[in-house]
Amino acid sequence: MPDLTPFLVTGFALGAIYALAGLGIVVLYRATGELNFAFGALAAASAMVTWQAHEWGLHIWLACFVGIVTATLISAAYGALVSAKVAHRTDVIKAVATLGLALIILGLAYWIWGDSPRRLRLPLRALNTELFGVRVTGARVVAIGFCLVAAIGITALLTKTRMGLQMRALADTRDLSALIGIDVERVTLLAWVGSGVLAGVAGILLGTLVRLDPGVLTFMVVPSLAAAILGGLRSLWLTLLGGLAIGMLEAVATPFQTIAPYRSLAPFIVAIAVLMVLPAAAFRSERAS
Repeated sequence: MPDLTPFLVTGFALGAIYALAGLGIVVLYRATGELNFAFGALAAASAMVTWQAHEWGLHIWLACFVGIVTATLISAAYGALVSAKVAHRTDVIKAVATLGLALIILGLAYWIWGDSPRRLRLPLRALNTELFGVRVTGARVVAIGFCLVAAIGITALLTKTRMGLQMRALADTRDLSALIGIDVERVTLLAWVGSGVLAGVAGILLGTLVRLDPGVLTFMVVPSLAAAILGGLRSLWLTLLGGLAIGMLEAVATPFQTIAPYRSLAPFIVAIAVLMVLPAAAFRSERAS
């Protein structure tokens, strides 16, 4: 039996990024009722722009800022120009519209950068540490820390602020929200801006752990969606735990030769299992609460 500790630690950090992306998907769904399949593509855009800006001579932290702003602007533009137009359509149409955005971003990213091997490195050596005798890089420490801070902050926003109340009301009944004086367009735009910020950060953090390839980064949405589904598209903390669990499940399969080639199936297995166990009502209740 191999020592699984190094893989668990590595998977915990990767799972934190999955969880962070899952939080972005859940908060947008709770605020607008839209399932964002473009989250991974927005993350890819952020990471690739960060790499390019740094290659052009920008300081790495300024390059990160440019990458996050890029993802945020794309997300905000979609929220203002497209989301508002499909707001009264079915959930399937709204989800497919975000898939179209993902394909556009992915196509542009491959057209601009191709699939040449690249690496994104952040100067976080000062944060390197050890956990259970396993070396943990600063990027992984930041990923775990930011994920926890994001979960706490989003929970406070949705439950303790007027804006959070408006977001939840908007997701439940858009027309009624407008009738009682909620600025529907403004709240929708803010939700997409917040989702874009989370996508930008998640993309940069994931880009430090995996190969900097637009497709690889875009398809991070699969485990992130699985984490969101584990939370019933409503619970931020269950989404966080789901993301961590998926990351560790993928990692611990690595040393086992018989199942290692199939470890990427973990998110699908988790999502299918949750969909089979949870009643459909579990995915609707929180938008009204």
